[in-house]
Amino acid sequence: MPTWNPAKYLQFAEERSRPCHDLAARVKIATPRAIIDLGCGPGNSTEVLAGRWPDAEITGLDSSPDMIAAARERHPAANWIVGDIAAWAGGEPGSFDLIFSNAALQWVRRQDEVLPQLFRRVRPGGALAVQVPSNWNAPAHAEMRALAESPVWADRLASARETDWRTESAGKYYDILAPLTEQIDLWETEYTHVMESASAIVEWYRGTGLRPFLEALTTEEERADFVEEYKDRLCLHYLPRSNGKVLFPFRRTFFIAYA
Repeated sequence: MPTWNPAKYLQFAEERSRPCHDLAARVKIATPRAIIDLGCGPGNSTEVLAGRWPDAEITGLDSSPDMIAAARERHPAANWIVGDIAAWAGGEPGSFDLIFSNAALQWVRRQDEVLPQLFRRVRPGGALAVQVPSNWNAPAHAEMRALAESPVWADRLASARETDWRTESAGKYYDILAPLTEQIDLWETEYTHVMESASAIVEWYRGTGLRPFLEALTTEEERADFVEEYKDRLCLHYLPRSNGKVLFPFRRTFFIAYA
């Protein structure tokens, strides 16, 4: 059965790390002592934080044992925790100077409740820094949902549609955090990734957004058929340029709330 695959996730490591670099560079904290990376995956985002703040004590948390194992193998001296972000959010207040999350909170339900809990765990003078994908209506994700809801697949993928990722608008995130602090840095960026083909976009989503749908299917044949139909749909939207490559726009929302 498909699961979080560190190798598949790192197949596009450079593209996935670029928003992480951008978020870390914008955090206005000179010398945080304690940092936690929520949804650290195989540790690529944690490496970015260690490069920016080499003297900080950094912890990585992820719900996937496979991801944590990959991170620990690469950096055995770091602190690694297998855990759920929403469960962790309810812990001890004022625990970290920087709570950082790159492309993970979209998998967390009840974000209007979890984000204030996370912010309470930030020490005075610290920050909560988050990046989430906001390409919900882009063709790559809209076609994924449409295929899952089509007559052929709807019954088999009903449970997967309930566990699909969700994000709020930039305005909604502001409204959640504004009662807690007046210092909020909020922005959106659309990255344009140059991909080898529409098939490469499918591979991108195999490591993230396709997971709930592939996990809900029971045979490799079903998964192969779903992926093939999905690829055919993407080929209608992501057309080859003159050199054969395709452009893959990907919009992301960022916010930093200072305590």
